[in-house]
Amino acid sequence: MAERLVVISDMWGVKKGLWITSYLGYLQQYYDIVFYDAQQLANIDLTIKSEENLHHAFVEGGIDTAVAHLMKKETTASHYLAFSTGGTIAWKASLKGLPMKSLYAVSATRVRLENLKPDCKMTLVYGENDGFRPEESWSEKLDLEMEVVANFGHECYTDEKIISKVCKDLLIAATTEKKETKKAV
Repeated sequence: MAERLVVISDMWGVKKGLWITSYLGYLQQYYDIVFYDAQQLANIDLTIKSEENLHHAFVEGGIDTAVAHLMKKETTASHYLAFSTGGTIAWKASLKGLPMKSLYAVSATRVRLENLKPDCKMTLVYGENDGFRPEESWSEKLDLEMEVVANFGHECYTDEKIISKVCKDLLIAATTEKKETKKAV
């Protein structure tokens, strides 16, 4: 039986998210995937969806709304793959008790403001030129490793090289977990 993978989009959701289909295409053969559009989780429906307006809507209550909705919808321990604001939503939900086996967050924004970390296996990936990337001192304080990819910015997760890298990491994890489960039986 395939492991469950919950995928949470960036703040743009499916509106600018054609890149998300690449992840789903690679991963669907190994995982039972559930996808959430971060805007829908947050109940954000703006007339003018500029970056500034969307960011403001998430910061001014949208993230908390999304966390609450995610916690109502997800009660089964699952693996999580989340992008940008989606990473923040997953992180905060885990701290509130969302059952989480692992979190793979790419360009997770606002986690740099957190003083606690989820109690699960974590992978944090950031572009070297991401202005929202936490400082090394933050990761050291929380005893976390961050993978920093050279020559990429915040939306690195939309690039085919990063998509391939992330999917490869998750596929290795899925196949390794299956082998370990078989050994235990």
